[in-house]
Amino acid sequence: MADKEMKNRGGKCLKEVHIVSEALKTLYRQKLLPLEKYYGFSDFHSSSLEDADFDNKPMILVVGQCSTGKTTSIRYLLEQEYPGSRIGPEPTTDSFTAIMHGEIEGIIHGNTLTVDSNKPFRKLSPFGTTFLNRFQCVHLPNRVLESISIIDTPGILSVAKRKISRGYDFPAVIRWFAEHVDRIILLCDAHKLEISDEFSHTIMALRGNEDKLRVVLNKADMVDSQELMRVYGALMWSLGKVFCTPEVLRVYIGSFWSSPMRMTDNWKLFEQEEQDLFAGIQNLPRNSALRKLNDLVKRAQLAHAYIISSLKEDMPLVFCREKKKRDLIYDLPIIYSRIQQRYQISPGDFPDCAKMQEQLMSHDFKFKGLKPKLLAGLDELLNTDIAKLMPLLRQEEDQADKLLVQGGPFLGSHSGPFTEGNPFNHYGSNGESDHVSDEEWVVSKDKPKYDEIFYNLSPHEGKLSGIKVKGWMMSTRPPSSVLGRIWKLADVDHDGMLDDEEFALAGHLIEVKLEGFGLPHELPAQLVPPSKRQRKNSGTEKRDND
Repeated sequence: MADKEMKNRGGKCLKEVHIVSEALKTLYRQKLLPLEKYYGFSDFHSSSLEDADFDNKPMILVVGQCSTGKTTSIRYLLEQEYPGSRIGPEPTTDSFTAIMHGEIEGIIHGNTLTVDSNKPFRKLSPFGTTFLNRFQCVHLPNRVLESISIIDTPGILSVAKRKISRGYDFPAVIRWFAEHVDRIILLCDAHKLEISDEFSHTIMALRGNEDKLRVVLNKADMVDSQELMRVYGALMWSLGKVFCTPEVLRVYIGSFWSSPMRMTDNWKLFEQEEQDLFAGIQNLPRNSALRKLNDLVKRAQLAHAYIISSLKEDMPLVFCREKKKRDLIYDLPIIYSRIQQRYQISPGDFPDCAKMQEQLMSHDFKFKGLKPKLLAGLDELLNTDIAKLMPLLRQEEDQADKLLVQGGPFLGSHSGPFTEGNPFNHYGSNGESDHVSDEEWVVSKDKPKYDEIFYNLSPHEGKLSGIKVKGWMMSTRPPSSVLGRIWKLADVDHDGMLDDEEFALAGHLIEVKLEGFGLPHELPAQLVPPSKRQRKNSGTEKRDND
């Protein structure tokens, strides 16, 4: 009956995502949370999950050294600045900032966020007041943020500045966010390849979340092809020393900002890399339920209960407890091996031994033994309940096209000379208002300079073809995805060509974008060329008379 109602409402894919999230929430509360509480899971690993962890939108964590372009990249993604953002050559972002969607622009400070049950940040309070004073949430009415949230972070300190204390455990905070986000973007600068101590500790904090990690070599347009090849090799060598994995990391190369490219030798490469990176981000909402399921399974498979119960068995009741405690901590690798053989548990399901030893040093060793009922519930969760959710997840992936991130650079261009195939396949109305005011055209003051360029390109019958316009537009050096959107806005009459007014409009939009402003999703009335306004108005009057 419920399935029938969902189909009748026309929101099948959205409802299925909701069902999967609710099912995960229920399974966690009933079968995994009791076990975590019984064995003190949060004392050694991440804190327990709350409803907001299952209900919140996908989050992206942006990490990198000082001045690698973190805030600039976020601005490029959102096509607007967020309140409190600062961009400069030296460290300017000194806070963790959660950028989330809100109808009214505003800032919520860290201490308030930790008591808001609708936000997934309540478990950050143990990091202390110093951290909370450096944590904030920005609400912003932005189309991209309707589908995802972004976490901007302070720049990782260089070797020279490492002596300055932050007042809180920075790698531990990064580790917490890494466990709760859907995507981690690690930004590196083509001119800053040194791995400082804090950078190394931060990368180690990301271990266990390599599937979420994407490494980006930013500002790559500031070096030529030969130097870029050397920079890329040096970066891979540096990362290889801190990422202890046999696989080679995928590094995305590009320049994620609105400024013109300085070196255009690798233009096509940068475009392809950006498309690959943004395609993954765009798909985050449709894969969100799968990510939450994956994280839940990782928590459930961790052999924490067996470790704690084994330590309980070996501890004396009264005498020589401190000596035995030290011996057990020292012999923890042997205990791990014994548990693997006894319960047939994979080595990958054990927590890091050195970290576990460090945490056990400060623990009172008042542990509890195995509880068969809790372990039976855990086995049922992993072997039966999760399998029942898989068909719903597959249906979601097949039918969740509406869940893709929209807005900003994700709008793309569906027509014009910047798309493969039919270059002038157009889609109808560009969405400008039917009621256009008679105010002065804002492009008029710059039209003479664009007219000169227009006529130098030798128009035919007063219009330039897409091929001729494409060459000039690409010489201005914004990314092709941006130029595609500009073409779509400028080609007001959708004939696959630009007249002098449309050409001037395209030039104006390019200037606006290069100055760092976002492009409109639809062409505002004051940007519609005068001749097109008359045609639009006459069309409106005709419809009214009919």
